[in-house]
Amino acid sequence: MREKEFAKDLIDYAYKGASSFHAVKTSADILEKEGFKELKLTDKWEIKKGGKYFVTKNSSALVAFEINSDNVDEEGFRIIASHSDAPCFRIKPSPEMVSEKVYLKLNTEVYGGPILNTWMDRPLAIAGRVAVKSDNLLKPREVLVNINKPICIIPNLAIHMNRDVNKGVELNKQTDMLPLVSIVNESLEKDDILLKEISKEIGLPCDDILDFDLFLYEYEKGYLVGLDEEFISSARLDNLAMAHSSLHALINSNNSKGINVFVMFDNEEIGSSTKQGADSNMLKNILERITISLNKNREEFFTSIYNSFIISADMAHPVHPNRGEKHDPTNRPVINKGPVIKINANQKYTSDSYSIAVYEGICKEAGVPCQKFVNRSDQAGGSTIGPISSTHLDINSVDIGTSILAMHSVRELGGVNDHYYAYKSFMKFYEV
Repeated sequence: MREKEFAKDLIDYAYKGASSFHAVKTSADILEKEGFKELKLTDKWEIKKGGKYFVTKNSSALVAFEINSDNVDEEGFRIIASHSDAPCFRIKPSPEMVSEKVYLKLNTEVYGGPILNTWMDRPLAIAGRVAVKSDNLLKPREVLVNINKPICIIPNLAIHMNRDVNKGVELNKQTDMLPLVSIVNESLEKDDILLKEISKEIGLPCDDILDFDLFLYEYEKGYLVGLDEEFISSARLDNLAMAHSSLHALINSNNSKGINVFVMFDNEEIGSSTKQGADSNMLKNILERITISLNKNREEFFTSIYNSFIISADMAHPVHPNRGEKHDPTNRPVINKGPVIKINANQKYTSDSYSIAVYEGICKEAGVPCQKFVNRSDQAGGSTIGPISSTHLDINSVDIGTSILAMHSVRELGGVNDHYYAYKSFMKFYEV
C-alpha cells in the first residue's frame, strides 16, 4: 500500500535526521540523487530555465528550487516552508559531571519545549556537528557526527522515593534531566570522555576538535502502530513529516510555470530569530538572488514576490481521545481525516479567508480532505514559521499541517493517511 510505504520512508528519514544538521544532510543527499545541483552562498550563481538547485545555510537550513519558467515576475514562486529542528537536549561545553564519585553524567540544557518526562528511562544517542581545524582560521571545517548507539539514559526516581509522582511532579531541568553515560572506574578516564568518543567517531585527534553542537536523541527507531498500522509513532514528526512530504512533492512534481521552492528553516522551536531561521532575511535574499540570476531587475523581483504564495507547513493538534474538552467546540480535527488549516484571530497563524480558499481549492483538486483547527478561546496556542516569515516576505500565506498527538514528546503519533494526503496536496500546489 503506497500510503504505508510512504510513511515507512518518513520513519527512515526522521531517524536519519537525528539533528537539524543531519536532517539537512539527509535532504541534500536525496536532492543530489534526484539531479539537483548544490549552489554555494559564497559563489556567483549561474542558473537557467529547467535547472534544479539547492543551497544550505549553517548546515542546518536548506532551500531547494526548480526553475520551471524564467517568467517568474508574472508567475511567481510556489513556496512550501517547514523546519529542521525539534525540542531536545543540547550538550553543554565541558559536560562531564561525576556524582557519588561513581556516576558519570553529561551536563545538558533544554532546547525548545520538550515534554520532559517522555525523555526519561529511554536509551539515548548523540548527534550533531563538530567544528575542526582547517587552513583558514575564519572558516573551520565542519564534520557531522552521529554516535548511533544507546550511550545515555535519564533515569527516573523510584516511586518508593517519590510517592506523589503519579499526581504530577515538576522536573528540574538542571538536576533531574541529566543523562547518565557511564560508571567511573580505574579503566575509565572521566576527563574529556565525550571529546574522546567524538574523536573516535570522526577519525580525527582530539586536538583537531575546536567545538561542537551536540544533541541527545532517542536511539530507538519509529514504527507503524495500530490494529491496521494506521498510525506513525516516531521522534521528530514535528516537523520532519512536513519536510519529508514537501521535499518529495518538489522532486516528483511537473510544472511549466514559475519557480517551485522547498524551504527547511532551522530554530523554529526557539523563536526562529537566527541567521538560518524564519525570522531572518535568508529566504528573501535567496529569492532575490534567483531573480537576479534570471536577469530580472529589482522591480521584477517585487512583482514576482506579489505573484507568489507560501504554504507554511508545520504540525497541528487533533482532538485528543482522552481529553476532548481541551479543544474548540466546533473545530475538531482528527487523525487521518486530512491536513489541517490552522486559524487564529490574533494572527499566530497566517491563514485568512483568501489563503484558506486557495488551499481548500488545492485539496479539492487533489482529491484530499482537509480540516480546520482553532484553539479554544480561553487557551493560548503556539505559533509557527508562517507569521514570522511574513515579517520579511509579505506574500499571501496559509498555515497548515498534519495532526499529531503528543506534540513535543520524545515520540509523537501521527496518521499514515494524513502524511500521504499532505504529499498529494503539495504535489498539486507545485503543479498549478
